[in-house]
Amino acid sequence: MTTESMAAPNWRRYFTWNTDHKVIGIQYLVTTLFFFLIGGAMAMLIRLELLQPGIDVINGAEYNRFMSNHGTVMIFLWVIPSLAGFANYVLPLMIGARDMAFPNLNALSYLLLLIGGILLLVSFFVPSGTLETGLTSAAADSGWTAYAPLSIRAPGGQTVWAVAIIILGFSSIFGALNFLTTTITMRAEGMTVWRLPLFVWGMIATSILVVVGTPVLTTGLFLVALDRLAGTLFFATAAGGDPILYQNIFWFYSHPAVYIMVLPAMGIISEVLPVHARKPIFGYRMIALSSLAITVLGLTVWSHHMFTSGMNPGLRIPYMITSMIIAVPTGVKIFSWLGTVWGGKIHLRTPMLFGLGFISMFLIGGITGVMLASIPVDIHVHDTYFVVAHLHFVLFGGSVFGIFAGMYHWFPKITGRMYDEGLGKMHFWLTFVGTNLAYMPMHLAGLLGMPRRVADYDPEFTGINVLVSIGGFLLGISVLPFLYNAVISWVRGPKAEPNPWSALTLEWMTSSPPPHENFEQLPVVDHGPYDYGHGIEPMAEPEPAAAPAGAD
Repeated sequence: MTTESMAAPNWRRYFTWNTDHKVIGIQYLVTTLFFFLIGGAMAMLIRLELLQPGIDVINGAEYNRFMSNHGTVMIFLWVIPSLAGFANYVLPLMIGARDMAFPNLNALSYLLLLIGGILLLVSFFVPSGTLETGLTSAAADSGWTAYAPLSIRAPGGQTVWAVAIIILGFSSIFGALNFLTTTITMRAEGMTVWRLPLFVWGMIATSILVVVGTPVLTTGLFLVALDRLAGTLFFATAAGGDPILYQNIFWFYSHPAVYIMVLPAMGIISEVLPVHARKPIFGYRMIALSSLAITVLGLTVWSHHMFTSGMNPGLRIPYMITSMIIAVPTGVKIFSWLGTVWGGKIHLRTPMLFGLGFISMFLIGGITGVMLASIPVDIHVHDTYFVVAHLHFVLFGGSVFGIFAGMYHWFPKITGRMYDEGLGKMHFWLTFVGTNLAYMPMHLAGLLGMPRRVADYDPEFTGINVLVSIGGFLLGISVLPFLYNAVISWVRGPKAEPNPWSALTLEWMTSSPPPHENFEQLPVVDHGPYDYGHGIEPMAEPEPAAAPAGAD
């Protein structure tokens, strides 16, 4: 960090080039929350249009633009980078490190996120037409998947969209390399691999997926840009291009991307449950190994998204099998989490509520995922609202519940203040009810044949869509107590103790918020992160008079 940024007032640190991993973590979390609000506003506009059949609020072209950018913002600018924000803040603390291995690369990763996010929003305002004929938006409208050849023929904003996702891909790759290097090379003395917190294990698994998968998507979008700008014919079907090639490229990354969005959230849940149930984690090694198993299997299942694409029927069976097998390590995690809370002294604080909500919501998404892995079921409900329901139970009921659990769990550590528990519980219950009301009826709509990605629908689906829209509006309302709670508590909430939850992982063994280089003395680890009844001693000072600060 530069001398100027170290001397700057607290608020200025977040608007300068700063290499402190804690500052960068907060930059990630606040920036992605802003994008979450934008993506949520798009979702509420979509649900307002779908409240009744017919074109009432936005026309079909506008619907396609909002639908495409809603998915893109929520995935690439909210879930993935917000989880990276948690990792930026707490991972070095959890392993007893002073900072990330590559501090300047870490700052560059955030800068690329900001640039990519701004470009993505700018792409929505690329004009089409002339002043004489009237200007309209030429925003990307080919879905968050940007399937070729649709993305080749899409308006001019699609090019800016592709460039933005390429930039975001580099941000993600740089961050993943940093997380892996930091974990491998900067662990505290005594921090063996089997003493790593489970959130760190989740980030190891996630980072491997990012490093392997993200360059493939980046390459695919680069080829799309070349088709659009340079006249190449990689995906142009009329000139012999292969659209199935793009589908393989896209899903090779984008199905593992589901685990990129879920594995860190699973790591957060593995931190929250033992602390707020006052029990050691059940099955620590199996949870850690299951994360690595998901990483390996996640790279073998992508073509189950392509069962209806005309692929060789003989290839369907292996992809169906691997897609079902990947449920096993996920089941190991759920079993272990239930074993952790079973018989525990459960404190139903807000982090714990979101943790338990994660288990229930993700379980629903996992069950429907196994159903979609079955070839006949997938063919029957492909491109229907059943798929939309599955995706949102996994990514909203799963990833977003995990993000909120982490926000409340680490809020005292990050801000040095305690949040309002009543507002936190209000946020949880509004979110929990809204999630079920918004996404559960979509299963029925899909089974009855309602297609997804349409601005109008048959009147027979009106009742279901009214319920879904009410649930969507409730989710929008649920954000209000969260924002109020976060801002007011950060400004004038009660002072937080260094370890208000009596947790044992290393981030709680320093002040709240932590000092510049995290620890006055680097800690020495002599036990696992969930072994209640043990203490953690700092490294002894050379002077004989130095006392072992932080020991229980």
